[in-house]
Amino acid sequence: MEYEIVRSRRKTISLQMTPKGLIVRAPLRATDGQIADVVALHGAWIEKQEKRIAAAEQNLTDLGLLSEEEIRGLAAEALRVIPARVAHYAPLVGVSYGRVTIRNQRSRWGSCSSQGNLNFNCLLMLAPPEVLDSVVVHELCHRKEPNHSKRFYAEVLRVFPNYRACEKWLKDNGPGLMRRMTG
Repeated sequence: MEYEIVRSRRKTISLQMTPKGLIVRAPLRATDGQIADVVALHGAWIEKQEKRIAAAEQNLTDLGLLSEEEIRGLAAEALRVIPARVAHYAPLVGVSYGRVTIRNQRSRWGSCSSQGNLNFNCLLMLAPPEVLDSVVVHELCHRKEPNHSKRFYAEVLRVFPNYRACEKWLKDNGPGLMRRMTG
């Protein structure tokens, strides 16, 4: 099996399956033999991920790219829906926020600036409502914890206990949605 190796100052070897193939993230001192052993040990997982990605690719082929008109429609719908969800969850998180902006992005579902401005991807309108809410809560929680620490996730889970299931939905289905973006 072929794979890309990315070496860095990390302590463990990890595997990441992408539509382009397997990426192995390894410590600087890991030998090629150690890396090959980890890849061989996780052969069943790699095969399962390849099948999952192939199925997602087929779904993308079935659904096709979004037209400019469809993207504008999603953005308009997001502008109606997302600010209301932010207004609903902000008091539950216990934070204030600045502007809410809708974007057409290929790589992010949302972001929070240091000034408290929130950005959301219009493609969230294609996700289940609870997934959209999970992203809203995630970004609002960055107003309290501007990182992805244990405290940050504890706050997210306090407000949105089903967060992990929604996170998994985005991990499984999000790349296919992102690839539908044109331009």
